[in-house]
Amino acid sequence: MNLELQTLTWAQAASLHTDALIVLVSQKQAKTTGLLATMLAQAEKSGDFAPTAGQCMLWWKPPGLNTQRLLFAGTGSGRAQDVRQAVTSAIQAVKKSKASKVTICLQDSHEPHLVVAAQAAADAAYVYTATKPSAKASLITRICLGVPDAKRSSASFAMAKAQVAGVALAREWGNRPANHATPELLAKAAKALAKHPKLSCEVLGLKEVLRLGMGSFAAVAQASAQPLKFIVLNYKGAAAAQAPVVLVGKGITFDTGGISLKPGPGMDEMKFDMCGAASVLGTFEALAHLKPAVNVVGLIPACENMPGGKALKPGDVVTSMSGQTIEILNTDAEGRLILCDALTYAKRFKPSAVIDIATLTGACVIALGHLRSGLYATDEALAKQLLDAGERSLDLCWRMPLDEEYAEGLKSNFADVANVADRAAGSVTAAKFLQRFANDFPWAHLDIAGTAWKSGAAKGATGRPVPALLSYLMAQVGKATSSSSSRRAKT
Repeated sequence: MNLELQTLTWAQAASLHTDALIVLVSQKQAKTTGLLATMLAQAEKSGDFAPTAGQCMLWWKPPGLNTQRLLFAGTGSGRAQDVRQAVTSAIQAVKKSKASKVTICLQDSHEPHLVVAAQAAADAAYVYTATKPSAKASLITRICLGVPDAKRSSASFAMAKAQVAGVALAREWGNRPANHATPELLAKAAKALAKHPKLSCEVLGLKEVLRLGMGSFAAVAQASAQPLKFIVLNYKGAAAAQAPVVLVGKGITFDTGGISLKPGPGMDEMKFDMCGAASVLGTFEALAHLKPAVNVVGLIPACENMPGGKALKPGDVVTSMSGQTIEILNTDAEGRLILCDALTYAKRFKPSAVIDIATLTGACVIALGHLRSGLYATDEALAKQLLDAGERSLDLCWRMPLDEEYAEGLKSNFADVANVADRAAGSVTAAKFLQRFANDFPWAHLDIAGTAWKSGAAKGATGRPVPALLSYLMAQVGKATSSSSSRRAKT
């Protein structure tokens, strides 16, 4: 998607040559003059249009204008949510036509929501084509954001371009079928990111993983014909002395449940079980665009969870990189088994914070639905920063509990810990399992099982939580803590 920014008043918009002109109108629309203002007044007077959030009115070849299509799109009170709804509705209407260049005219009250408008437009214009040759790529190839003062909005526009690129990459890898998104292919995608300045990538295979003692991660992968990969991305935007933020993304490229086999209906959606990994890739794509003065490490344990003669069995006991032994009561609780070793590995970077992102539990979907991701955190400041980042980016999360009593169900007679408790508070007990491996740094866990993809007619990856992660990281610029000792041990 080609995003552009230009200074554009309503008067200038009236003479603009574009395939489609979308004019955002709020209930607090300032009085103005000119042809667009006259048309708006007539539409409102006739009752054909009201600036309520999401309402659109379309003209074909409006007289006196140089655009083929004019849409007034209501933004209600002008909140960020309303701007997103308005842009989404307008782009969906335009998407049905043959418009290639679309211009969105934002007024002063909408300008603070430039990133939201750009993301909404890109999301609505998106078409998946990677493995669908019969699908027509989106005809919308250029989206121009017209604002009262382009120079004043340049920083927001840079953020918009970066976020749109990051979300697009996360959606693309989330949507690809498992045979087109193997651990090896994810590793290649990560290596491609390393071509950007300040970015590097290292990929470890089974021998290196076993040498590190990652018995839990290796056990999940052992029945698959696809070899596991442990991907280490490194973005160095600040001084080496500044401690990095570590992002850990669950990379189960397909999850059958293993021996604890999932039901057949809907199992195809288990290709989305690597959306945590995809969000890490997307966040690094955005960092490559913005080049902020922060240090960030991305860790992606990637493998398949398959049944077979070599598969992990219920009752097996494995040894994690931390030395803790784990009794496997359910092989479908595999995400935490690969994440725990990645969390232990993260310690070597002496991080300022570690955030893991995972489509971890169906229980989180029951608790929070598809609106908010579940947020668990051992550090109050980190929790608040992530909550605030979610609010800023409209990539919402909700703080969940970590009371120690929830860990009671994870006790085992045969290992240091069991990998599941009973069904009650399943998302919480999963987080409590991970917490055992994250005691050496400020830690947060985002359960994105309900927000990483949509089912039904709109089936597909959402790219979340790239917006929240990016907003959080950009807020860390200038706040990074220092470490007096080396953080980057040899692998």
